[in-house]
This record gives sequence, C-alpha cells and structure tokens, in this order.
Amino acid sequence: MSTDTDAADAENELRERITNFLRRNFPQIQMHGGSAAIAHLDREKGEVTVQLGGACSGCGISPMTIQAIKSRMVKEIPEIETVHADTGASAGADGDLGGTSSGGGMSPSFPGETTDDDGGDDEGPQAPF
Repeated sequence: MSTDTDAADAENELRERITNFLRRNFPQIQMHGGSAAIAHLDREKGEVTVQLGGACSGCGISPMTIQAIKSRMVKEIPEIETVHADTGASAGADGDLGGTSSGGGMSPSFPGETTDDDGGDDEGPQAPF
C-alpha cells in the first residue's frame, strides 16, 4: 500500500512543480486573461499535456508561448521528456473544448463568397444606416 501512496505523492509533487513552473515562467498567460492547466500527466513516460484556455484560444502569440513552454519545461523539470500543449481551438472529439473535429463542421465564409448554387451574390449583412 505504501507504494501506491508513494507513487501518488510523487505524481502530486510533480504536478505542483509543473504548475509552479507555468506560474513563474509565464505570468503573462494569466495577466492577459488566459489560463494554463495540466490536462494529462504520465509520470512513467515523462509526458505532460498542458491546455491553454481563456484568452489564449484567440491569441496570435499563443503558438510562441506553446513553443517556449515545450522547450523550457523539459530543461527545468528533468522528469518531463515530452510536452504537448494546445490552446483547445483545434481540439477534436476526444477533448472537445469548442473546436471542430476534422470529420465535418463549419468552415468560415467571407462576403462575396457563396457556397450554394442559387447564383446570388452574398455581400454580407447590410449596414443599419
């Protein structure tokens, strides 16, 4: 029984170190209305999945933040060998956080572009004035 307790303690300690790493090294995430959380941790494989949410989902800087998290975490936390990080904007059916899966869904449309064959020209919504 103490082995299970030791493993749970070690995982909790590693989770705390990862959370502290994110807070200490990336305070701008929270300062700008975003969030970072551990979505999955596999201590045996040395893998962690970090999910960025809130304002990170629409932020143009989030790809650079993700790259920084991936490269710096493996250097600072020796138990972690692989970091997966995502903003959730592209999450599919397994982690559906508002994204669209590749099996369908809606695609963006633009004024002047039509997808139906009625021959009409879609100029978008009319201004109220």
